[in-house]
Parts: sequence; C-alpha cells; structure tokens
Amino acid sequence: MKKKSSLIQNFAWIYALVFFLVVLVGYIPSFNSNDLLFGLFAIDPIDDGLHLLSALWAALAAWHSFRQSVIYFKIFGILYCLDGVMGIIFGNGYLDFAIFLHGIRALDLGTKIAINIPHIAIGGLAIIIGFVLSKKFKAK
Repeated sequence: MKKKSSLIQNFAWIYALVFFLVVLVGYIPSFNSNDLLFGLFAIDPIDDGLHLLSALWAALAAWHSFRQSVIYFKIFGILYCLDGVMGIIFGNGYLDFAIFLHGIRALDLGTKIAINIPHIAIGGLAIIIGFVLSKKFKAK
C-alpha cells in the first residue's frame, strides 16, 4: 500500500512543477520579448539546466520521502536564496557561474533587486518550508 504524501512532499511537487514550467515557458515565443523571459529575465542554457535540475531534484525528493523533501528545501533554499543575495550585492550570482565568468556587474540597485527577487523569494520560502514548516507538519 502506498503511503500518503506529506504536506512537505506536496510542496516539493509544487516546486518541481514550477521549475518545469519556468523551463517550458522559456521556449514559448509569446512569453519572450527580446530574448527575455516575460520581457524581464535573460535565461540562457545554463539557467535552463539549473532550473531543470532543481525541478528533477524536487520531484525525486517528493517521490522518495518526507525526509528527502526536507533536505531538498533546506539545501536548495539556502543555495538559491544566497545566490539572489549575491546577485543584489555583485550583480551576478554563483549558481550559473556568472560571478566567476563575468565578475561584478555594474547595475543600478533597483535592477539588481528586480532581477534577484525571485531567487530570494523562492529560496526564502524553501528555507521556511525546510526549517520551520517541516517541524510543524512531520510525516505521520
């Protein structure tokens, strides 16, 4: 008998779906303007690969267990959120190697914040799910 998924596993399934959709919409012309996703974000093949790996990791964690889902949210959340913080400070993050390949990017603070808010929000929510909600909603 298959055991029921926990709330945390369901959140991992949602993260998997969201990241799969991010990759998918990048290839639909109506979502792109001047090679920018939603006219805002430059998504290159490295970004697509990272988003796809994030989706696969989330799906595997959700499928496997509550514990693996918690581990996913803790590690992913920290890495993704810190990438966004680094992007605000330096204009480039580390997950796509941009800071190493292109160095510090001189952008105004508003642009840096706008570009990196998705990483901070998604990563921050993952941190809350992994470190806080997982304690309140342990698998039964």
